[in-house]
Amino acid sequence: MRFTSLVIELIRARPRLIVWIAVLLQAAMWLFVALVFYRSPPGTLATLLAFGREYQVGTDLGPPLAIWLADIAYRAAGGHMLGVYVLAQLCEIATFIALYHLSRAVVGSQQAVLAVLLTMTVLAFSSSALDFGPLILARPLWALLLLHSWQIIGQRRGNAWFAWSIEAGLLLLTTPAAVFLLLLIVVFAVTTAGGRRTLRGLDPLFALIVVAVLALPYAVFLMRAETPTLPALPPVAELNDRALHAVWLLGGLVLGAAAIPALTFLNTGMFAGKGEEPPIIYRPPVEPLARNFVYFFAFALPLGAVLISGLLGLDSVVGGPGVVLIMTGLAVVVAAGDLIAMRRARMLRMVWAAAVAAPAAGVVLGVLFLPWMGTSEIATSMPARAISDFFDESFARRTNHRLRAVAGETQLASLIALHSGRPHLFIDAAPARTPWMSQTKFSETGGVVVWRASDTAGTPPPEILKRFPGIVPEVPRAFEWLVTGRQQLLRIGWAIVRPKGT
Repeated sequence: MRFTSLVIELIRARPRLIVWIAVLLQAAMWLFVALVFYRSPPGTLATLLAFGREYQVGTDLGPPLAIWLADIAYRAAGGHMLGVYVLAQLCEIATFIALYHLSRAVVGSQQAVLAVLLTMTVLAFSSSALDFGPLILARPLWALLLLHSWQIIGQRRGNAWFAWSIEAGLLLLTTPAAVFLLLLIVVFAVTTAGGRRTLRGLDPLFALIVVAVLALPYAVFLMRAETPTLPALPPVAELNDRALHAVWLLGGLVLGAAAIPALTFLNTGMFAGKGEEPPIIYRPPVEPLARNFVYFFAFALPLGAVLISGLLGLDSVVGGPGVVLIMTGLAVVVAAGDLIAMRRARMLRMVWAAAVAAPAAGVVLGVLFLPWMGTSEIATSMPARAISDFFDESFARRTNHRLRAVAGETQLASLIALHSGRPHLFIDAAPARTPWMSQTKFSETGGVVVWRASDTAGTPPPEILKRFPGIVPEVPRAFEWLVTGRQQLLRIGWAIVRPKGT
């Protein structure tokens, strides 16, 4: 009697169930890591929330949608970061479910599961799962946009135009890379016979009107902005350096997708046992237009993003790795053929699980052991709640006023701005970044100026003392890290700017 793995049988019989189980387990894993090992937000999430509190139509962080949604989720959770972490994982879930439906339309339900599982390894290594922002919000919107683009072009479903227009408009409100992404869809539609047929009716015109209406507020902001929105093109002398930078960016994308060639190699006949009859994952034949659609967005998108990023000298790939690599898994499945043999299924499961869990395990190990190996700081180990509570209460006791603004070092000031009172963030080193607050207004409302103390007296750095010449530094306040190890305590120097009239 032949034995077949239960997972393989579930892929054949209940493919959607397998996708939901895998996606929900990954989301639960990251939420557990955040709740147990994060005492402060990762990356620039605290600054993003401070900007979201102001509900500006546009800022130097880009279009406003992700910033607004982060603040809404934070408020809905009662001022707890759990709301933002859940929002980030909902975006991950929506991304993979949309990708499953797109893959099912191309390669059938069974191989669609393989496409989703492979893509999970890519996104796990290439991009953050908890640092919510435009790059994370753009993933589900782009996945949905690809799904409805295929329904319009490949399946001739005209009723998908409305959803496509909404998603395109929201994508424009999420990331500046939306123009490049939408242009790729237009290029594919124009260069294929099936795509050109979809552009002959009135539906594209109505969709364009909806997109324009949704993006109009941010477009008005860009037209009124005094600063250019795009970096300048490099001079000829710097093209070699920019080309080398593009190669490094491409190498980073390849490294992020390294789990796919590893799993593919382990599934070759070299590792098959003697006399083994591996189970087969079947699909109906893929039509040429669908194959071209998958290959175009799996290869043209990352190559174009790398080229633009290298030419403009950007630090990261346009759109983010999670967007440009989203079709990689499906492209591998399409290239694998109509019959995919699952050799050594148990080993494949272990390698896949290790690839998905490795980034989370790396975060946990870094939080627990890096403090004992050196003096480098781990930003997520800062006691954000204790820091914000101390300075809010200190300002209230000294002035009998509620803390309304905080300035100084942006990272520390952003953590204090997370307090339930939600004081305004003032980036005094670059006041144009925070137009809701100015030096004059900060002096009127009063606030706290913070910096990292380098001595026991809490002497302010010269640049802060230059911008706030009248401040009197207080005794620095020391805070413990989540794991102190060989690190010194986090010492924060601070001074109070009293409101006028007190």
